[in-house]
Amino acid sequence: MELVDDQHCFVCGKKNAAGLQLDFELVGEAEVQTSFLPTKQFQGFRDIVHGGIIAAILDEVMVNGVWLRGIRAVTGKLEVRLKSPARVGERLHFTGRILRDTGKTVEMESHAATSGGAIVAEASGLLVKVSI
Repeated sequence: MELVDDQHCFVCGKKNAAGLQLDFELVGEAEVQTSFLPTKQFQGFRDIVHGGIIAAILDEVMVNGVWLRGIRAVTGKLEVRLKSPARVGERLHFTGRILRDTGKTVEMESHAATSGGAIVAEASGLLVKVSI
């Protein structure tokens, strides 16, 4: 399978007008971060961010944590824990961290927090390396 980045990824694609167009920044040896200011178009229940949007960003922050380091991998397993409601209009900060590189897979974790530091969601993932 050939993986081609045509810049239409829902989370990070700059050519996807309907997407989030998030930017990711490497931090140190093993982390990556981004932030997102959710508007009403991303809500589930009134004034609460849809959990699927949060899950998508938690996944993407993990994948970008390896891709931006030149490691080509895709999500093989994703486990998300929504801990408390995220509010529309409140900026969320996402951090991903490489836990272990086993050669064929990369174990990751990520979380979403409010500007005040309250964790609203956590995820763990197993990324499978691919050759391109």
